[in-house]
Amino acid sequence: MTAGDARGTELGRYLKARRAQVRPEDVGLPAGAGLRRTPGLRREELAALAGVSVDYYIRLERGRETNPSPAVVDALGRTLRLRGDGFERLHELAELASGRASELQACADHDVRDSVLRMLESVRPLPAYVVSRHSRVLAANPPGRRLLPGLWDWPEDQRNLTRYVFLHPVGRTLYEPWEETVARSVAHLRAVAGADPDSPELAALVGELMLTSPQFAALWERYDVCERGGGQKAFRHPEVGPMTLTYEVMRLARTGGQRMVVYQAAPGTPDEAAMLRLDTPDTRPEPAAPGHAQPTDAPATADACAHPVS
Repeated sequence: MTAGDARGTELGRYLKARRAQVRPEDVGLPAGAGLRRTPGLRREELAALAGVSVDYYIRLERGRETNPSPAVVDALGRTLRLRGDGFERLHELAELASGRASELQACADHDVRDSVLRMLESVRPLPAYVVSRHSRVLAANPPGRRLLPGLWDWPEDQRNLTRYVFLHPVGRTLYEPWEETVARSVAHLRAVAGADPDSPELAALVGELMLTSPQFAALWERYDVCERGGGQKAFRHPEVGPMTLTYEVMRLARTGGQRMVVYQAAPGTPDEAAMLRLDTPDTRPEPAAPGHAQPTDAPATADACAHPVS
């Protein structure tokens, strides 16, 4: 398969997955009698609603047509009821398929600049860490490490936040609600995969999770997409107790997709008090060099080897 075929196939997969999630009644069509073999819209229904020929749409979904016009992409996006990140992702995949978009680096940069490491230290006592494009945790300040119990017991190349929330026993109980956290995590990974479908690191991560987590497999097949931005997360932290923190995500220039994530809480609140305990003198872990595991108070369980979440 050529690079162009691979890009077109990724666009086709996205169209097929989103088509399966639109019911006929959502777009004003009668559901019809009896059981439909096709989940969601049929190809001919989507083509008619978007104003393109069935043959053209079939070639597009099968990756044989790789140069749809912006007007066609807009029409497909509207018919598929895409909004926000989903609509933008459709356009990005169409540009990538046509060769109009520049390719991302084949491998994400895993080296964290010294200036970024100093920034991590400067924001203390706020928990902060740096993740790669595929949400592998590359560096963290001490409260940032303590925010993710057990992650640092894993080897460097396993410290991925998506792997953590699906496969680590603490990661599966740390976030509340867990279902919402993992859904957003998979949607972010899907967005990355659409722009970088040939990444060996991403392929290995997805392959591992498809085999080990039925929940991941089900979410991956939905093909929901979203970009990582700021937001709020509720924690049930085993060391400092429950807390709800806001976070901001900052993209780092010239890094191949690295992001710095910083958490905070409103001053004077119980959430802030809990957060500050992550960096108090009696619980503060010793600084560790980037890329080296920082011991935690308790070892990971034996089955915790084999995930991003911001």
